[in-house]
Amino acid sequence: MLEISIFLISFFLCLIINYILVKYNYLIDKKFFPHKSFVSKDSVPISGGLIFTSSAILFLTFENNFSYVVFLIFFVGVLSDLNTLKSPNKRFFLQTSIILALVFLNKIFISTIRIPLFDQLLMLTFFKYFFVVFCLLILINGSNFIDGVNTLLIGYFLSVILIVLILIDQYDLNFETQNLKIIFYILLILLVFNFFEKFFCGDGGSYVISLIAGYYLIELSNLDLLISPYFIACLLWYPAYECLFSMIRKKVEKYQITNPDNRHLHQLLFIFFTKKMKFEKWVISSLTGISINVYNLIIFYIALQNVSQTKILVSIIILNVILYNSIYFILKKRIR
Repeated sequence: MLEISIFLISFFLCLIINYILVKYNYLIDKKFFPHKSFVSKDSVPISGGLIFTSSAILFLTFENNFSYVVFLIFFVGVLSDLNTLKSPNKRFFLQTSIILALVFLNKIFISTIRIPLFDQLLMLTFFKYFFVVFCLLILINGSNFIDGVNTLLIGYFLSVILIVLILIDQYDLNFETQNLKIIFYILLILLVFNFFEKFFCGDGGSYVISLIAGYYLIELSNLDLLISPYFIACLLWYPAYECLFSMIRKKVEKYQITNPDNRHLHQLLFIFFTKKMKFEKWVISSLTGISINVYNLIIFYIALQNVSQTKILVSIIILNVILYNSIYFILKKRIR
């Protein structure tokens, strides 16, 4: 019964919120969002974050102060989407402050990465705060980077949550799954609308979805020594590496690191598919996102079969990085 309620309410929220935003021309002005107009010339609402957060408030039960953190990070994202918060430095400062408050109030830490020297550092108060805040900042900003083609961001975290639910059930872990199932159902509805390009997630959506996922994954990694921290790394490798690679790439190219651009992997793949296929842009955009997510879902499944095998999981991550770099530079040459 709950599943039906989630599907129906999320569905009608998509319809109502998108209708209102289009009617009043709010959260649509694309001149601030070159990476969105890159794949679409239509006026598409940037409403994914608003729809997801509204559904989350209605159905999710957060412990402690997490609901306030979710609202604050969403608010920062919306200010960015509205182009009210223009400064990347101010945005980064607010992100850091909010995540630091989350870590401080809820005491969520990464307890081990199975490297003795690093684990000793994690016993130091300052370093363990710094490390978990750094990881979550990389995750939310990397997730924002991959919100450039249809289905990519939503489909990615849908796959992550699916694998986590299978893991909990397969190993009978003592982990509350109600919120994860609710998030899965909400994302499933959003995926359908996003496939047909009825909205973009925007900064608000990417921040909220990735922060909630990151929060639960950290809790899961600390639950049982069976779960290697590199299994969690496998689940989050793509947005994290997208962020790190983009920063390095822009630095090498002497391009302002904080400025958005259209040279991410999914955008190069979109250009490549556009030259090879005669479909409308929104179709190619959705196929681009699906292609990347199918690969990642396969990787997640392989990681699930080796959830405690750190050496195998590290090898998978290294393979992902090598494939990413190889495909990136091949595409870069071909689309010149």
